[in-house]
Amino acid sequence: MADETGGGTSTLDRELQELLEREQVDEGDHDRFAHYVRKEKIVESAVTGKPVIALCGKVWVPGRDPSKFPVCPTCKEIYESLAE
Repeated sequence: MADETGGGTSTLDRELQELLEREQVDEGDHDRFAHYVRKEKIVESAVTGKPVIALCGKVWVPGRDPSKFPVCPTCKEIYESLAE
């Protein structure tokens, strides 16, 4: 069994859980934009139902086809700055 006090994904999972307990999952503009999220997090969310966090900070449970929406301008800006 992994050490829950150590680093790695258990720390990230715990931090996400604490965030979700403090704040309600946002139902806002994810309906209007497709957000950038690490691919493995999308897969994990599909399996576990856990919310994901986009580059822009948006927290939600994906459930719609992102190809039907324009890309979030904040996510795009952050992504492009990472590629430089």
